[in-house]
Amino acid sequence: MSDDDTEFTGSNDVEGDDTHGFSTDFGDTELGDDEPKQGLFDDLLSGEPIFENKEVLRPSYTPHELPHRSDQINKMATILVAALRGETPSNILIYGKTGTGKTASAKFVSKELESTSQKYSVPCDVEYINCEVTDTQYRVLAQLANKFIEKNKERIDERIDSLEDLLEAVEEYEDGAAPSADGSEHFDYPDEFADASESDVSTGDDNRDTSSEFPVETEGYSDGDTAGESGATADGDAEPSHPLASTPFDSVTEIEDRIDSLEEDKDSFEDVPMTGWPTDRVYNVFFDAVDYDERVVVIMLDEIDKLVEKSGDDTLYNLSRMNSELENSRVSIIGISNDLKFTDFLDPRVKSSLGEEEIVFPPYDANQLRDILEHRSDVAFKDGALSEDVIPLCAAFAAQEHGDARRALDLLRTAGELAERSQAETIVEEHVRQAQDKIELDRVVEVVRTLPTQSKLVLFAIILLEKNGVHSINTGEVFNIYKRLCEEIDADVLTQRRVTDLISELDMLGIVNAVVVSKGRYGRTKEISLSVPLEETEAVLLSDSRLSDIDDIQPFVQARFEN
Repeated sequence: MSDDDTEFTGSNDVEGDDTHGFSTDFGDTELGDDEPKQGLFDDLLSGEPIFENKEVLRPSYTPHELPHRSDQINKMATILVAALRGETPSNILIYGKTGTGKTASAKFVSKELESTSQKYSVPCDVEYINCEVTDTQYRVLAQLANKFIEKNKERIDERIDSLEDLLEAVEEYEDGAAPSADGSEHFDYPDEFADASESDVSTGDDNRDTSSEFPVETEGYSDGDTAGESGATADGDAEPSHPLASTPFDSVTEIEDRIDSLEEDKDSFEDVPMTGWPTDRVYNVFFDAVDYDERVVVIMLDEIDKLVEKSGDDTLYNLSRMNSELENSRVSIIGISNDLKFTDFLDPRVKSSLGEEEIVFPPYDANQLRDILEHRSDVAFKDGALSEDVIPLCAAFAAQEHGDARRALDLLRTAGELAERSQAETIVEEHVRQAQDKIELDRVVEVVRTLPTQSKLVLFAIILLEKNGVHSINTGEVFNIYKRLCEEIDADVLTQRRVTDLISELDMLGIVNAVVVSKGRYGRTKEISLSVPLEETEAVLLSDSRLSDIDDIQPFVQARFEN
């Protein structure tokens, strides 16, 4: 219990009749009854759970197997295998509509790439950026810089630990410590230090002299010298070799100097704030962080079209041209987009370097969606929790909307949640249909909530007309009510032509249905009707702080009908 809870509990210990305004009449309640009370969640927990692991039905989950995407996965793997050879993989652009497995496949391949690189001791790092959230050049570079700074610090710490172990081994050897069980004292020195010693590593401090750091001392020994050090004694017993024999160092001083140098490197890295620095400074810090080690870096930019739409192609230009300046590392880019045409807006130089390889993910059909749902449901639900018609129905609903696997998984998960809330033992067709209605309503609520104020006013006008029994609403009627609503909240009044455009936008979003009809010699007009639930939509509109200021709209609506 927190201190606040303790203090509050203590305030209820009232002595005597001084109740300070609190009633002490508890009726027939027996204060001394120690039996546990039925809590708020006890009834909900009493039912048997349907889910075994709900997380596998969420979009963030990356499965161990992706049905019907082996061709795309294999193509990605054949491109990225160059990283395991120490070469720079070609940049990849991945296209496909929402829910076609683009991100899941790319993450799956990246995970395999990293695990294989560790297996063969090939330095390879993969970093994922969601450009729908991180949608400016500054944020992308800052996030990448901080991730690589963190990786560099971790690796520096590992190297310092290895060097300190080496110092300890030398100290024990010189103090005459007993040899190991096999009669030798061999220190397995990491090869990466020797590699680092031969390259001038940049950490942003151009004045640091790295040319004399830890020469490879093993070159100073011939085979005979080494054998002489660790060879047999006059008695024929093996002597333990010196701990430095298998390392680039020939003295404790050089090891200590190297530790100091690594500590300086670590201190030189400065985390980038999410705002406040010039963009070129952020880029330089990112560049130095990436180039600190010899490695292949794969940068995965999901929703890359959102980044281009918000910030232009400067980020892609900088990232795609980095390799010409990097000395130690190599960078490859994987771009993922729902928009097949976003490259039309790119600079030709960026387009040519970024789109070296293209992979298209086609929509799933109903049978493929059924396979995916069956594969996930085996892990997500307890045995016997699904009736036979649930998965085919979820697959059919999702296939109607351009084969969206994400929608199919959301349907199945929501149906399970609805069944669990009603304490049903199995998920049936009715739960799926309820889930479909709920998801559709949630989509409408989100779309309406994010509409601009002027579009909300136009939609509000249509709702008011429908509430007052007006059918086949025309544009002129909507415009008249819209003008009065603008006066109520002191908003600018748009022209009738612009209001007509806003009605067309609402029609494209599926919120209203607007059909152009001919009135003969009176010309043509739009007949408008609402396509979404009226009460729920009105509640979302009234949750807007500006529209909630409308005191009482009923009188002037009625007056408008009487005119």
